[in-house]
Amino acid sequence: MEAISDRRLPPGTFEVLKEDRRTGARLGRLWTAHGAVETPVFMPVGTQATVKALEPRDLRELGASIILGNTYHLLLRPGMEVMSACGGLHRFMGWDGPILTDSGGFQVFSLNKLRKIRPGGVEFRSHIDGAKFFLGPKESMEVQRILGSDIAMCFDECMPWPCDEAYARRSVANTLRWEAESLEQPRAPGQLRFGIVQGGEYTELREHCALELAAMGFDGYAVGGVSVGEPENVLLKGVSDGVRCLPRDKPRYLMGLGDLFQMAESVAMGVDMFDCVIPTRVARHGTAHTMRGSYPVKGSSYKEDLRPVEEGCSCYCCRNFSRAYIRHLIHVGEISGVRLLTIHNMHCYMTFMRNMRDAIAADSFPEWLDEVRRTLRPAFNG
Repeated sequence: MEAISDRRLPPGTFEVLKEDRRTGARLGRLWTAHGAVETPVFMPVGTQATVKALEPRDLRELGASIILGNTYHLLLRPGMEVMSACGGLHRFMGWDGPILTDSGGFQVFSLNKLRKIRPGGVEFRSHIDGAKFFLGPKESMEVQRILGSDIAMCFDECMPWPCDEAYARRSVANTLRWEAESLEQPRAPGQLRFGIVQGGEYTELREHCALELAAMGFDGYAVGGVSVGEPENVLLKGVSDGVRCLPRDKPRYLMGLGDLFQMAESVAMGVDMFDCVIPTRVARHGTAHTMRGSYPVKGSSYKEDLRPVEEGCSCYCCRNFSRAYIRHLIHVGEISGVRLLTIHNMHCYMTFMRNMRDAIAADSFPEWLDEVRRTLRPAFNG
């Protein structure tokens, strides 16, 4: 395969390098203003302008090619005056690779009692100090323009699960109206804009939303409103319903999903991009992810366990420290315990995605997927 360094294409170019003959999986390359991203890809989440417990140099060493920033949280703190004065998100956080920023829609709609939906967007109160804000297509895109992200997500309404069909129809209408308005707003140089498919568990609404967004001509498309509490079969159906009506020549992003098994199944449906807080969040609670499942390394059974967090793993944590040591650090509240476990978990995710890309390239993705189904579904206790 041609090396990325051999050439450079305009931001927004998406190359489908290879498609699996037996599934919907594909290898791709998305070009941005800050470089190319090989897909399928997992994007670490940097909610507050940092991926928790990791530095930019850690992310580069772990193989991360693109990370996320959060419109809602960065709007509240440090605020856009600070972000503008500091030259945007890349300079502010010292990351020179691609950044995707979400629209803020998910966070706003998760506020429940703190927000009111208006025709032009959402009025809400800060969860920090109760200050009143308004966020709609114009405001969300302006925040993302100031942040200077490579990919800006257009403002949508993330509906709850469950919800009735009448609510879902109104919600999809809001999303389509707001996303069309998002396309009319100014953007940073080279900034790409992705539309977001909504529709809940309703196939017809998902398909309608996807087709309408495809006609608007976004640089890429996302499936939103999944992994919001619904059972796995409903989740995977929502992915399938949303993806199959999206353009083949554009990247497809599944928002907020980070279960390894579910990511593999979604790639088989044609998804290219993922993000989730899982690898960093569970590390803070003493849980390790492995290629065979997750387990609580903080558990008492690992008190004298001299094995690495994951046998056969080549990450810095596993090369140098035992489960007993990581458990000790977690139990005494040492920051280094969280950091080391986060390094391991992120290494696990990056390796999983690399193995997936290698399997697609080698025409062995279905066999690789079968192995994932065998190893990640059974109960695992470390």
